[in-house]
Amino acid sequence: MAEPELAIVRIAPETSFKTKAYDALKEAILKMDIYATPEPIMLDERALSDKLGVSRTPIREAVAMLEQDGFVKIVPRRGIVVVRKTKAEIVDMIRAWAALESMAARLITTTARKKDISGLRDYFKEFSQYRLPQDHIEEYSTANIAFHQALISLGESPTLVDMTTDILLHVRGYRQLTIGRADRIAASLPEHLAIIEALEDRDTERAEKLSRDHTLRLATYVETQGQELFR
Repeated sequence: MAEPELAIVRIAPETSFKTKAYDALKEAILKMDIYATPEPIMLDERALSDKLGVSRTPIREAVAMLEQDGFVKIVPRRGIVVVRKTKAEIVDMIRAWAALESMAARLITTTARKKDISGLRDYFKEFSQYRLPQDHIEEYSTANIAFHQALISLGESPTLVDMTTDILLHVRGYRQLTIGRADRIAASLPEHLAIIEALEDRDTERAEKLSRDHTLRLATYVETQGQELFR
């Protein structure tokens, strides 16, 4: 029997480097606090090449992919800039996050194990009336972001996780910026604990509402106070 001819194009060695460079750069950007400073965050192609140990060709291709995905922007005569969203875009993304997270909360009440739900309390075990979040803002901010990521993950929906991954880059930055505000941080811990309690009680409607309202309050805060965040 004659073996069929397949129209296969030989894989170039650089192809795998491009993909690996893209994954590494995207992961690094997602971990950055891109709203910590008002100054533009610039990436240097030569420095990226040295750090990743690959030639500049796969770096250039990876950056082009990142630009297409909206993570960076190539500015003529300036270089590679990490993209930050406008206030209106951030508000829109936070609202989308609220919808997605509230669905995760709904799923958790019907599918998650009791011990996994109770495990959400571990993110805040270091805080109490004797150790207030406002006295340990950086530590609490880290716990806050980890809690919201865990909430999405606990919904056990790969689609929800994928949909929130890119949003997290921007929502996380604004959560970290706003968490230190006195009016926000005072309400944050009680709201988180109320969400966990509703999840533990398997109260689907209450858990969904509390989760949604908690994040929508952040959207309202950014909408009304957003211009002051970088002052």
